[in-house]
Amino acid sequence: MSHHLARLPVRPFFMRVLALCCCVVLLLYSGVVRAAERDRIEAFLQVTGFDVALDSIALSAGSAPDMLGVDENAFGADWERLAAEVFDTGVMHDMALQILEQTLSDAALAHAVEFYAGDLGQRLVVVENQTHMNEDEDSARAGEMLVADMVASGSPRLELFKRMNAAIDASGGSLRAMQEIQFRFLMAAAAAGVVELRMDPEDLRLMFKAQEPELLPVLRQSALAGAAYTYRSFSDSDIAAYVEALEEPEMVLVYELLNAVQYEIMANRFEVLAGRMSELHPGQDI
Repeated sequence: MSHHLARLPVRPFFMRVLALCCCVVLLLYSGVVRAAERDRIEAFLQVTGFDVALDSIALSAGSAPDMLGVDENAFGADWERLAAEVFDTGVMHDMALQILEQTLSDAALAHAVEFYAGDLGQRLVVVENQTHMNEDEDSARAGEMLVADMVASGSPRLELFKRMNAAIDASGGSLRAMQEIQFRFLMAAAAAGVVELRMDPEDLRLMFKAQEPELLPVLRQSALAGAAYTYRSFSDSDIAAYVEALEEPEMVLVYELLNAVQYEIMANRFEVLAGRMSELHPGQDI
């Protein structure tokens, strides 16, 4: 070894190596932390049933042709394949995890899990999961009949269901969110050349706004019927306990976040679907 090499400054070199090792350790640690955090959120999704709610978004793909005012047969034999690709449950699940990792606080997560992991919470999740994946006209009509019976008998359950729906959508933004999803879908479809809009974006928003007074009561009545049918096997005391849990400020915040996540994923998927509809071959039978 030469004399000059022997006199290289050892301490600065050692400090650089140490700093590099520390960076590697921090990166590995942050990866472990992120993995642990993702595992916690995965567990949160499963315990609360929000994972099934996310999967049910795929069922909404069938409304895309209706929003465009056309029959789904107009998009050819590839329609179902495309809808399944865009509304892939794995993709939507990963989107939810990414958003919740940045937005769901430990306190909110713990509060929701504490309730839904209990006996009542788990029984509620079972019926909610069934409803998410099996909504149809028969259950809607059955729910409407249950509401009519409650009105006729003056049942206190009706007020409980009204409070439940108000707590789940405390900001009252569900209709505006659905309108925003439709707006973004139509704009993306127009940009992709799938549809030609006969009004500009501002006029379209004004039209949506004008429809709100008519649509809000319909939406509320539908939500009442849905709740009446979903929780038909639960006692009044169980329903009251659930409503009280939903009205707690921490749970209100959780639902505001989950609603926002669900609506954003729906809007994103419909935008992607609109962009890819131009790939389809019109006129083929499904």
